[in-house]
Amino acid sequence: MLPMFLAAIDQTIIATALPAMAAQLGDVERVSWVVVSYLVAATIAAPVYGRLGDVLGRRRLMFVALTVFIVASVLCAIAPSILALTAARVLQGFGGGGLMTLSQALVGEAVPPRERGRFQGYLATVFVCSSTFGPVAGGWLTQHFGWTSVFLINVPLGLIALAVALRLPRRPPSGAYGGRLHFDFIGLGLFAGFIAPMLLAVEQAQRFDPATLPLAAGLAAVAVASLMLLLRQERRARMPLLPVKLLAQAGIWRSNALAACLGAHLVSLITFLPIYLQVVRGASPGHAGVLLLPLTMLIAIGSLFTGRMISYTGYGAIFPSFGMPIVSMFVIALAFLAPRLGFGQLPFLFAAIALFSGTAMPVVQTTVQFISGPKQLGAGAASVQFSRTIGAAIGTAVVGAVLFATLAATDPDAAHLFAAIVETGPRALAGLPADRVAILQGEIAHAFRAAFLTIACFGALGGVMAWTIPVRRIG
Repeated sequence: MLPMFLAAIDQTIIATALPAMAAQLGDVERVSWVVVSYLVAATIAAPVYGRLGDVLGRRRLMFVALTVFIVASVLCAIAPSILALTAARVLQGFGGGGLMTLSQALVGEAVPPRERGRFQGYLATVFVCSSTFGPVAGGWLTQHFGWTSVFLINVPLGLIALAVALRLPRRPPSGAYGGRLHFDFIGLGLFAGFIAPMLLAVEQAQRFDPATLPLAAGLAAVAVASLMLLLRQERRARMPLLPVKLLAQAGIWRSNALAACLGAHLVSLITFLPIYLQVVRGASPGHAGVLLLPLTMLIAIGSLFTGRMISYTGYGAIFPSFGMPIVSMFVIALAFLAPRLGFGQLPFLFAAIALFSGTAMPVVQTTVQFISGPKQLGAGAASVQFSRTIGAAIGTAVVGAVLFATLAATDPDAAHLFAAIVETGPRALAGLPADRVAILQGEIAHAFRAAFLTIACFGALGGVMAWTIPVRRIG
């Protein structure tokens, strides 16, 4: 749980520290690289650790990932420029991606299939709580100890994790591929050629600037070409980085599709709801954070409950089969009823959405690990992490594009102002006449209805995937 906490919180803890980093190091236009570089590196690293863990042993790889993460955290803290900090964040992402994957796989290695749901519920709770706690912790640490503290705090926590990892039982490698390492370096290069351009294309698209569209389209074309070559390589490789035969099984790819839909649904809500509450409803940043607390807290409770029910009953996919369609209905209600609900009523709707969203998180990992078997636990765990990350990135971009397109069709000036709001926050409206702000708020509220309906589609698609997972009982 502690390595999972370290990897998850480092995706979000620097969000509130970015202005301080830019002020001290300069290169304001490149400060977003500090965020994107970690995400790209962690996504690339996930299947690498999964595959190496299957052959060399996951306990050994956990020590490697923790060491890389701790060393990279120190390098981040002493970085003299944004470029150096970005390079250190890439190294930190290579460690963080391993922590995420190995934490999941080690549970599958140590716990019988029937009991994994309960422990995956714990990990899902840690992931959600640490991700949402990150910006708060980053702001507090930056205010009191400077931005370097958001990286230095990883050192004592990482050392504790190393000490705890010593207690992991020594297990022989799973024996995948005869226990011999024939690493797929060509596949790794093509995988990086797919992930990096794709995530960079999504990052460019989220700027809502027509001038960036040619670059985003070019990056997307490179990603598609790399993906086609990657699939060809993985079918021929002796020890493929991405085991296509495993991932092509119905239970695996449908579970991963559910993970992608869940990532798109949750991250889109957590990203755009604060903008809605502040710009349309007039909530302060602090008030918006309080209103969103049920959204983050109840996901954890839903995950814990689902994990325990999997352990008690052995059934897995049945929970998101009902939970995700209910989530979709609540988000549709949010789309149409949000303007009529007061601040005292919205948290209850957020709580319902979160509670039923938690029905999917433990099920995905438990099902994939059960199908993968002991020899390919790492590859299975990595596929879930990869799917969730890709789903979150693409889903957020799609929802943002729907918001922007709806505004652009209504009022091009409103679209430009919305882009400024996403970039700088509600202060972009400062100086506008009150009547213009009121009109803009109405237009943005209309656009958010379309955005919420898009998010509801993610939930509905996730429900379809859950219903079609062939493995209904685990263990």
